[in-house]
Formats: sequence, structure tokens, C-alpha cells
Amino acid sequence: MNGGRYLVLTELFLPTKGGTAVWFDAVYRRLGGKATHIITADVPGAAEYDRGHPNTVHRLRLARHAWLRPASLPVYARLFAKGLALGLRHPFDAVHAGRVLPEGYVARLLARLLRRPLVIYAHGEEITGWRHPRRQRAMAATYRAADIVIANSDFTRDALIERGVDPERIEIIHPGVDLERFRPDYPTADLRRGLAIGEDQPLILSVGRLNLRKGFDQVIRMLPQLVRQGLDVHYAIAGIGEAEPDLKRLAAEQGVTDRVHFLGPVPAEDLPRWYCAADVFAMPNREIDGDTEGFGMVFVEAAACGTPALAGIAGGTGSAVADGVTGLRVDGTDTQAIAEALSRLLGDRELAARLAASARERACRELAWERVAERTAALHAEPATEVQG
Repeated sequence: MNGGRYLVLTELFLPTKGGTAVWFDAVYRRLGGKATHIITADVPGAAEYDRGHPNTVHRLRLARHAWLRPASLPVYARLFAKGLALGLRHPFDAVHAGRVLPEGYVARLLARLLRRPLVIYAHGEEITGWRHPRRQRAMAATYRAADIVIANSDFTRDALIERGVDPERIEIIHPGVDLERFRPDYPTADLRRGLAIGEDQPLILSVGRLNLRKGFDQVIRMLPQLVRQGLDVHYAIAGIGEAEPDLKRLAAEQGVTDRVHFLGPVPAEDLPRWYCAADVFAMPNREIDGDTEGFGMVFVEAAACGTPALAGIAGGTGSAVADGVTGLRVDGTDTQAIAEALSRLLGDRELAARLAASARERACRELAWERVAERTAALHAEPATEVQG
């Protein structure tokens, strides 16, 4: 599929952790060869990671300074200077921005100067979570200036339209999954043995940054009820984050410390095996102070591994989990609904198997990274719309 020539501005790129960084690396390594230039942050391990990368990667020190107003002014300046220098030397087909701010704001200026189409990604969380009026105005104006905005879910598309973005300029492209890496045939007995969990004991898994909106606390609250129902259940949480002390304290308060296992930052090679080891993947997310889940790549990873999922109804998870088809969705603020859904998934093997099979089939049909890259490339398959001023 190589052949595209893109100037890509994204502060988030592997080896930085997170789904967004995975998304951009997976797509652009498939879209373009060395003619695609990625401008991104210099992070530990970057030099080794970039060695042999199919794209041309430029690393910048993108530091904020609290004494400046705005603190991110050096980030904007460095992105612009590097982008302009590259744009004057290389015949790019389009300018792509990984987020609306700061990358999209800078990309808007570059696209205008270079007279190239502008594409900006929208993830959802930034639209609902950024409350400062000045930032909201800058965000809305930048989105509206784009030739194309890539929305990761229907929820994100609706949020963009509410802020005045032309629906005709919005393309929904869901994040994808590496089907060679995430698959259902991994051996997992050693992982369960490491937690002293037998093959007949149900295991719930969560993966992600440990913050409360993802609903990990709600699962912990419901463990005692599940045990009283006769389910000898354990709960493994992969990830790190600011809520870890609160989650450990909650597990102690609920008397389930021996059933809650904090795995920390799981090595990349072991993550698919943990999905396979689990009977249910759970992230009953909820919105907290405008912070919500824009899509949820972890649901797609679980699906590719053949593990049924429980999601919340907040944000864009409906694009990742089809309720009753590829998993279950419940109100993440309703602990009883969470307990009932987990009980169904753990107690009804036929239901769990049907949901898992549908989820795996959809992941293979629609969400392989190759398919995501094809849809992204198709954005420029026709003559570009008039570049916005």
C-alpha cells in the first residue's frame, strides 16, 4: 500500500504508550514509505525504535514551560518550524494532524502555506473534556478549517457536528487491531498459575490507564456479590495510573484483596496472552467531569483474542462494542447492572461464546490495521477539496 506522501504531526507515537500512539504507527507504516515524514516527540527508546522504521521519523523535544503563557508555546513553535522546513523540501500530498491541539493548529498554518489538504484526527475525549472557553474556541475553529476530520466513533462525529463542523467533512474511521499479534490461540496456563488461579476459576481482565472513569473501581465493588452468587472469580488489572492507590484501598475495604491482581505495565508480548487468559474483558466506563471514552481500542484487542467484553454506555464505546452482538454495554454508574452483566457473561457459556465469536469475526472483517490504512488512503483517492483559508 506504500506510495502516499504525508506530513504527519503527532505528539503521540510509539514507543510512547497508549492507543493513539499505536494507531498512528500502525496506519502510517502501512500507508507510506520514507516519503511519509512523521514529526513527533523525542521520548526514551525512540532512537532504537525508529531504526528501520518504514517512515521517516523526526523527533523533537516538545517540552512545556510553566513560566510561559501559553506553556505549550515552544511545542507550537518547534512543530511549525520543522514542518515548514520539511514542507518546503518535499512534495507532500497532504498534512495530517494527530490531534486538534497543538498539532492541528500548527498543521492548519502549514497546510495553508503549502497549499495542501488538511486532515485532523478527533478522538472524543478532547472535545468533551476541554472546558476552558479559549481552548474550546481554538479547537472548534481548527476542526472547522480542516478539509477532512477523522472521527473515531459516531459519538465523536456527533460532538464535532455540535461544534459546527460540516458533516460532509467528517469521516468515521475506527482504530484497528493487529490480527497477527492479537489472536485467540495463545497458551495461558502459566499466567493463571502465576496468580494461583485454577483453570475452572473465572477471570475478569481490565487493561488501560488506571483512572476512575474506566470503571475498574465498579468491578471491584461488585466482586463480593459475584462471590456470593457462587462464582469463585478473580480480577486482573493491567496498567498503571493515578488511581492505583485508591483501587487497592477499595479492594481492601471490600475484602477482596486476594482476588484483585494488579499486573502493572504488562510487556507487549504478554498482553495478547492476558486477553486470552481471561473469561471476560471488562471496562464499564463512565463520564466524569466531561472526561469520557472516545472509542476504546482495548475492546477491539479483546475481540480479536476471542474474549467477550463488558463496556459502559458513556462516550463512543458503542462503536467498539455492539450491545448483545459483540459484547454487553451497561450504565457504568449502575453497579447492580454491572454485576448482572458480569454474572451473565461468566455464568452463560453459550452467550459468552456467541458474543466472542461475533466480536472476533467483526475484528477480522472490519478492524484489521490493513483495512484502517486502506480507508485512510482513500481519503485522498479523489481530487482534494478546496484548501480552507
